[in-house]
Amino acid sequence: MSAERIIATHPRTAAMTRGGSDFTPLAKQIRDAGLLRRRYGYYWTKLIAVPLVVGALVVCFIFVGDTWWQLFTAAGFAVLFTQIAFLGHDAAHRQIFLSGRWNDWISLILGDLFVGMSYGWWQHKHTRHHANPNKEGADPDIDLPVMSFTPEQAARRRNAATTWLIRHQGVFFFPILLLEGLSLHASSVRRVSQRQHIDRRWVEIAFLFVRIGGFVTLIFLVLSPGIGFAFLGVQLGLFGFYMGVSFAPNHKGMPLVPAGLQLDFLRRQVMMSRNVRGNRFVDVLLGGLNYQVEHHLFPSMPRPHLRRAAPVVAEYCRRIGVPYTEAGLFASYAIVVRYINRVGLGERDAFACPLIVERLSI
Repeated sequence: MSAERIIATHPRTAAMTRGGSDFTPLAKQIRDAGLLRRRYGYYWTKLIAVPLVVGALVVCFIFVGDTWWQLFTAAGFAVLFTQIAFLGHDAAHRQIFLSGRWNDWISLILGDLFVGMSYGWWQHKHTRHHANPNKEGADPDIDLPVMSFTPEQAARRRNAATTWLIRHQGVFFFPILLLEGLSLHASSVRRVSQRQHIDRRWVEIAFLFVRIGGFVTLIFLVLSPGIGFAFLGVQLGLFGFYMGVSFAPNHKGMPLVPAGLQLDFLRRQVMMSRNVRGNRFVDVLLGGLNYQVEHHLFPSMPRPHLRRAAPVVAEYCRRIGVPYTEAGLFASYAIVVRYINRVGLGERDAFACPLIVERLSI
């Protein structure tokens, strides 16, 4: 924990009995500072740039032709698709427009048509995460089939064949992210193909067909099979890796909430989230996800305002005695790997939060 900075490490148990009232003064302060107002110029610039940059990269791809230099183009597509996914994330959280319908359609176009990721599938999963971050049995982001994030998961999955892998799972965390891009596409197609309810199912099916089918067709029309498969491997691998390392620092290695424990909104969002310190380059690199505390408290806050909101939230948390956690980018990755390894080794309290321990002892 030396690489991580925690502000206000002496939370008051009494404050937990006040329900959601601690959030109200902070929300008023944020609103009065104008940090919830829309940033139409910022977002319209990005929305107009998306088809222009994608079109330019497609033209570049066709112009370069059947050569191994296309692997650099594949890396460019991976970065571009991730940045578009960040923009779709903003729209899904109602950060761009006042109209929910407008935000939904922007999310559909950006997510399904440009990235190849189902908005309906992502929305269902991500909404549950925001409601209960790091809560056992409720947060889908800590219930993955290939990695154990809780001691109970590690114990349940451990057998003669998997014991060594689980005990060393931190080593495999980042390599596994190379498969995340393929997994996102597969999960999206599976979701829109199943019988569970999903809004605008046929729109999503059409958009995903055009994006995934059209992109693969373009690749093999321009490239020979060997280079084409290598291109897809690089593009999907780097896209998944970039997505994974952008989301990984946000909650992994933060306190887990037992299934039966209830926390008020402010503590539930702040104490289970970690900010990543950095300059404006980090803001762009991580799509604003480095301000995870502020994003969880105010999901509809436009991305450009998160940087201004962070010191306000940190100071407020300090005053009322709620831990506010932030770490450097690489330090946060080290924390994630260390935590995953400790879970794999069978430690019951891989990251014990003083407030949760105190609450459980009441």
